[in-house]
Amino acid sequence: MRLLDNLEVIAREKRLKVARAILYMAQGTFAECGSEAEVQHWMRYNIFLLLDVGTFTALVELLNMEIDNSAACSSAVRKPAISLADSTDLRVLLNIMYLMVETIQQDDLADKPEWKIIRETFRAELGSPLYNNEPISVMLFGMVTKFCSGHAPHFPMKKVLLLLWKSILFTLGGFEQLQSIKVHKREELGLPPLPEDCIRVIRSMRAASPPASASDLIEQQQKRARREHKALIKQDNMDAFNEKDPYKADDSRDDEEDSDDNDNSIEAETFPLERDEVMPPPIPHPPSERMSFPKGLPWAPKVREKDIENFLESSRSKFIGYTLGSDTDTIVGLPRPIHESIKTLKQHKYISIAEMQIAKEEEFQKTPLSVGEEEVEMCATELLYQGILPSLPQYMIALLKILLAAAPTSKAKTDSINILADVLPEEMPTTVLQSMKLGVDVNRHKEIIVKAISAVLLLLLKHFKLNHIYQFEYMAQHLVFANCIPLILKFFNQNIMSYITAKNSISVLDFPYCVVHELPELTAESLEAGDNNQFCWRNLFSCINLLRILNKLTKWKHSRTMMLVVFKSAPILKRALKVKQAMMQLYVLKLLKVQTKYLGRQWRKSNMKTMSAIYQKVRHRLNDDWAYGNDLDARPWDFQAEECALRANIERFNSRRYDKTHNNPDFLPVDNCLQSVLGQRVDLPEDFQMNYDLWLEREVFSKPISWEELLQ
Repeated sequence: MRLLDNLEVIAREKRLKVARAILYMAQGTFAECGSEAEVQHWMRYNIFLLLDVGTFTALVELLNMEIDNSAACSSAVRKPAISLADSTDLRVLLNIMYLMVETIQQDDLADKPEWKIIRETFRAELGSPLYNNEPISVMLFGMVTKFCSGHAPHFPMKKVLLLLWKSILFTLGGFEQLQSIKVHKREELGLPPLPEDCIRVIRSMRAASPPASASDLIEQQQKRARREHKALIKQDNMDAFNEKDPYKADDSRDDEEDSDDNDNSIEAETFPLERDEVMPPPIPHPPSERMSFPKGLPWAPKVREKDIENFLESSRSKFIGYTLGSDTDTIVGLPRPIHESIKTLKQHKYISIAEMQIAKEEEFQKTPLSVGEEEVEMCATELLYQGILPSLPQYMIALLKILLAAAPTSKAKTDSINILADVLPEEMPTTVLQSMKLGVDVNRHKEIIVKAISAVLLLLLKHFKLNHIYQFEYMAQHLVFANCIPLILKFFNQNIMSYITAKNSISVLDFPYCVVHELPELTAESLEAGDNNQFCWRNLFSCINLLRILNKLTKWKHSRTMMLVVFKSAPILKRALKVKQAMMQLYVLKLLKVQTKYLGRQWRKSNMKTMSAIYQKVRHRLNDDWAYGNDLDARPWDFQAEECALRANIERFNSRRYDKTHNNPDFLPVDNCLQSVLGQRVDLPEDFQMNYDLWLEREVFSKPISWEELLQ
């Protein structure tokens, strides 16, 4: 309590000293602890104590003060080089807030009952407009845009984005919660239950071997030939293998990268997943449960209502010569096999929550009076959407700008934003060891930024899609307009294997290891060797998230799928298949599946391994002609028309639900009581009062009024 009182003193140095004392408490008063477990125990204890006495509210007020600190902003704008010293106050505050949110959002079975109550209250407070009339995430989004606009270049972006991610994760919920919300919503709408639990199916998947490239095949043949002491392969055979298909022409790096494929591919089984990520940790399955999965395809096939309609239409015109529109029940005159086909299609019919929401929205637009007022459930997702709705396009552009600056494929340009303000020290390194350490730190810093942004975007897209499809479409469309699709493809246009096996962390400096143990002397050699991990979980996590975002943006959108084709994403995505991790491969294969029919016969012929992997791993849509390309969908595409139609629907939804000022005057209640209408005070302008008699003469007396017609 004494520390909290001192947080409000005017002198900046005193405030900073007190904030650091609170940070030391939040870090588990580590100087008095002997082991990592002890540090973590006291961290949890102290953080609940700090929360109970109201520390978080005080921190939010201080953070607001720092955000509005115009003197700090203007001095940072004028500085030629910004360093760690410019953001000290902000970093200490954000550190404490991050530790509090991150520790409390982790559910621990050993927590006391009163802690559980505090936790739920805190979750509700974070997501509601309690702190300065907006959810905490909206305030952090404001910081991101202010940083990107160049008005506050000293903001520590990594910490802001991490806090933003964890706040969204805590208030809206992770993937387990998403799954349960989905199940609950389907029950409410009277829809049949989901055919399977996606998280479990993906966990039980095995990774496939990546498709071999021409150079790999040659190498294998050569090895075989050497082993059998036979002559080398004939020259004409090699020529046959070296023939490049037209889609590989632009992919010069394919060969040299593929050659080391067999040596350092990561086996899927060696992936232990960290516990604090968006993707929940794998539950150790007993062997019996593993075996209970049926042999065959992992996903139950799905069919949309539209697919059944199309099938019936084509069957009717073929066998009977007439069509019945959207009637899916009349099967008179159709042969028996068609009856069986329709029965199978209907068995696998899947109606999504989104389809129900779109139908309901159409009803609201057509008959607003008879449908009545819509009851909107004020959940955390709804409150967040209302908070970010006015500036959502700016927020999306800002996040993508930072993602571009942090991507490893980006070249350092003078006009790109400086995201290293909270990693560069005041004094630049003088020794080789210092500069190596800083190099690792800068790379780690960028990786964490990519991780946080990818997680924020994916969580928002998934939650908005469940809450209302048009909220999701609004965010997705602004991401597409801000060039998110080419940006993600550019991110993957690198050696993904080396990105996922990057060693940009110094494990002995990780908290709480570094405060409990004696630090060994760091040398250039030990830094170069890195840690023993075979891979970098952080980067794999970012890659999977970005692939999922790309899937979300392009699914069922013909024009956006064609963007994938136009940007030549196939060779880029094929390279990403080298990472032998089932979840990542699944989302790459999904992206390849949607564009297969547009890539031409030659591509399909030379990529049969990829085609069979798609068949094995991706969900089947019955009568979806993805593999052959003789489909109606190979029509010319009009990007603008599709996006404009979607945009019109989104705008109608937003103005109906959130824009109370522009209500249609025809639907407002009319006051038809003579007393109250005449009793209303109407302020008339001065010039009207002066020329009142002229107006009477012109508008009333000189105009003939046919009273009979008026009364009729």
